[in-house]
Amino acid sequence: MYRKILVPLDGSERAEKIMAYIAELAERFETEVILLSVFQPELMPVPVRPTYIANGRDTLQQALAQAERYLNQQCGKLYHLEIHARARVVEGPVVETILSIAGQENVDLIAMASHGRTGLARMLYGSVAAGVLHNTDRPLLLIRSLD
Repeated sequence: MYRKILVPLDGSERAEKIMAYIAELAERFETEVILLSVFQPELMPVPVRPTYIANGRDTLQQALAQAERYLNQQCGKLYHLEIHARARVVEGPVVETILSIAGQENVDLIAMASHGRTGLARMLYGSVAAGVLHNTDRPLLLIRSLD
């Protein structure tokens, strides 16, 4: 039923709550799991006077490398369960990138945890889960992750 499942992770314990569900589905259907980390660089205001920002690209490369290490650790946990998993780290707008990778990889399911933000926090930060839900053309497994 599910040949490929895309699992966006942001490095938080809340996002990782989806992993138990993924392990069960992947074992049942012998599914390939693609763990995705989307790095969206924050926009920085341009100073009125030219200012030197040291190692901006190095900082980005370090963040991408850290995300890759994190996802590889998560893949390792799945490998121990004999689940085929691989990691992808991509730069871009989060919702659009998740949807784009889902299409590129031709996944059968996107599975993710919602952080459950409400009110002002949701208005300020938006909701990745809501964005994916309203724009995807694929099945979506969404769990609400609360601490």
